[in-house]
Amino acid sequence: MVRIRFTVGDFARVRFAPRPAPLQELNAALAMMVCRDGHLLFGHWRQRTMRNLPSAALPLRDLVPGAVAPRFLDVFSDSLAEGLETVRAARPELVRAEMERVYAGQATSPPLWVRDLHRGDAHAWRLLRRAQRSAFDAVLRPAWDLVRDLHREEFARHALTVAEHGIGAALAAVVPGGRLGGDGVWEFASGPPERDIALDGRGLVLVPTFHWAGHPLIADLPGSPLYVTYPAGGAGLPPALSAAADPSAAADPSDAEGALAGVLGRTRLDVLLVLAEEHTTTGLARRLNVSNATASAHAAALRGAGLVTTVRAGRAVLHRRTALGSLLVRGRGRG
Repeated sequence: MVRIRFTVGDFARVRFAPRPAPLQELNAALAMMVCRDGHLLFGHWRQRTMRNLPSAALPLRDLVPGAVAPRFLDVFSDSLAEGLETVRAARPELVRAEMERVYAGQATSPPLWVRDLHRGDAHAWRLLRRAQRSAFDAVLRPAWDLVRDLHREEFARHALTVAEHGIGAALAAVVPGGRLGGDGVWEFASGPPERDIALDGRGLVLVPTFHWAGHPLIADLPGSPLYVTYPAGGAGLPPALSAAADPSAAADPSDAEGALAGVLGRTRLDVLLVLAEEHTTTGLARRLNVSNATASAHAAALRGAGLVTTVRAGRAVLHRRTALGSLLVRGRGRG
């Protein structure tokens, strides 16, 4: 569990990142590559991405010998060039402390280049810069236009929520199951260990990611706002991004559609296709030739994955595909 404690001033300093952060999205993608969860949905994407990763990117593996990455890699610049410069400008004492932290308790010693990085060697820094740029080019650049488009849609969605319902509703929507209490504490489930973070006037920046489907990622650096990177819509969508990035993966639209139906189920894929336009539960059931209860259950499952929205209008319940759902459907037929 993570508990983030707001002061009155912090509520005025909550903002959503207006543009994606290349290096943070890369961090999320690399974390998803080595995560063992979600094999059915992410397994093919992992295999393809691993296969395409150049040898120049492999030093990044040495920086994360365990489950936790060094904090000086948490960079949220919206330009790749600026982000790489920010990494290089990390304070030497922070770099040393973080490398010692991530290697503490490891069975193997750091490789020579990591020891050189620890002491500030210029060649080691160039090696790291080349590794980050190579990894970005291989993993993210082919899909970056899609990431930017989806980020704009995610930003607009939360901006509308803030305008209509306030920041509390927006925070509740960011992390399913999270809540903002009357005591000014936002809490949500996360990975170990439990964390209790006081903002103390620093403010909070919320960053959606489209390559990570786990718990929110927390970046808590001295003198900076607290950054919370969360899976957009409750789930990342590497399969759709991957299909867009690799034309051969979707050269036959029928094959891609069959693979997507294998993940979601044929009926749920049909629900997504129909909900390009808004439908009531009854209208959806009629289009799919199923009962109202079946249509409602499928819509609820897709809503839980962030692929469908449901709103009540009087006695009617209206369903529509989200931007994430649209991206997933578009990805099935790209080529």
